[in-house]
Amino acid sequence: MADDRPEVGADVADVDLSGQTVLVTGSTSGIGRAAALAFGRLGAEVLVHGRDEDAGAAVVAELEATDADGATFFAADFADRSAVHRLAEEVTAHTDELDVLANNAGGYFPNGGTTEDGIAFTFGVNHLAPFVLTADLLPTLAAEARVVTTSSLAHRQGGMDFESLRTPETGQGWGEYAQSKLANVLFTRELARRLDAAGRDVTANCFHPGAIPGSGFVRNAPFPIPTLTRALSAVPDPLTRPFVTTVSDGAETLVYLGASPELDTSGGYFTNCRERRPSLAARDEETARRLWEVSEDLAGVEVDLSPAIEQ
Repeated sequence: MADDRPEVGADVADVDLSGQTVLVTGSTSGIGRAAALAFGRLGAEVLVHGRDEDAGAAVVAELEATDADGATFFAADFADRSAVHRLAEEVTAHTDELDVLANNAGGYFPNGGTTEDGIAFTFGVNHLAPFVLTADLLPTLAAEARVVTTSSLAHRQGGMDFESLRTPETGQGWGEYAQSKLANVLFTRELARRLDAAGRDVTANCFHPGAIPGSGFVRNAPFPIPTLTRALSAVPDPLTRPFVTTVSDGAETLVYLGASPELDTSGGYFTNCRERRPSLAARDEETARRLWEVSEDLAGVEVDLSPAIEQ
């Protein structure tokens, strides 16, 4: 870790994002907040998202003290699909073009249940909400915009059980979390494929941020993950990455994917600002296509990838 600025570790501290607009979901705390502040220091206009108005106002105030070209908070609960649609409408009304869409909001939800729309909670918040938000914002994305989605190394333990997505008993536990993170990778790869087929230069990539000591995810994760993470946090950093990081370290790859002029990949899965090969299940093109179709059905949307703005 170079310091507490993710843009330094991502080697993009000299990049100028003036004139660009960046939306980071889940940016009132954790790696989302760290990334939002980094984008602000690089000169972007930053759109902050979260559920808590006070926390959002605090991040906006922090951004206003940087070189950010403005900062605005948008509230939305990702467990409520109508709130996700409203968020997209508000962002579209606010800006003519969105240059970076960082789908970062999500988490590990041990209590499970279902969303307001009857979808398994973890899948609904971690995958279906960013799927809907991305679909709604596609017409507003700039000509060479970037879509960045926070996944996890946990995707390697996941498998897609399409029959379970409306079942109240699902949406909780490690298996459901791993499935949602697998969905993030499959979504990214299918989005990249469809954007390319539509002739758009928008890129889509995802990443593993690392297991961050003291985060809500680590505290709530099943044994032995919290104990193992605490033990690893005492080991010198070069020996443990990408398994354990600070919040700033965890945000580096998000900032890299959103800002690096050297990035020429779409559909990639990254760790520590480097592209890695995801699991075999994540590379299954038929599963990716089916997930897209099932997601459209569950969300009640039909995704149109053609641009609605002059490109």
